[in-house]
Amino acid sequence: MKMTNYRLQTEIEHLTPLSQKDWFKNYVKEVLESDKPYHVKADYIGLSFQELQNKIDYLSSDIKELQALKRTLTQSKTLAQEVTAAILLDYGIDRLDGTSISSITIQAHKTKLKETFKIINAEALIKLGFCTVTVDEQAVKDAMLTVEGMDEIDEFVKVDVTSEEVPAKIKVNARRSNQNNQATELLNLVDSQEAA
Repeated sequence: MKMTNYRLQTEIEHLTPLSQKDWFKNYVKEVLESDKPYHVKADYIGLSFQELQNKIDYLSSDIKELQALKRTLTQSKTLAQEVTAAILLDYGIDRLDGTSISSITIQAHKTKLKETFKIINAEALIKLGFCTVTVDEQAVKDAMLTVEGMDEIDEFVKVDVTSEEVPAKIKVNARRSNQNNQATELLNLVDSQEAA
């Protein structure tokens, strides 16, 4: 998988809420104010974000694979430990001393007790007083959508509205053609000229 690191992408990767954003703002302004054609500027910014998203997707995929591998290796290790313990016990060995390791010992066979809980007669337990009553919040919300429901429950509920500021951000819209390859080659040229 080819992952190109554009300078803008690298700057984005190092941008944190605690870092100074002024330098990044100035760099984006430089890109926009440069004498390059507008489509080159758009491609440079857009492809920088796309390459960063490719890296995020690639890492997400790797994390899933590594988690699956970890589960498999853990199961294999446990099975191998059990088989090795059984073989050592067959030979009457309960301890092996080593030079690089201190020793290998066998943990005694255990029987774990796991308690399960199942209610056989719920009605009888309710009659004995083993029950709780809770408000069905979803039903209340649904009732508040109607005039009759709101009139009935208005005095028993309080509705607060909170606002959260969501700053504006850009969205990169990918082209649905093979022109992305040409744009990537063009941006590689632009980056190599900047480096020179």
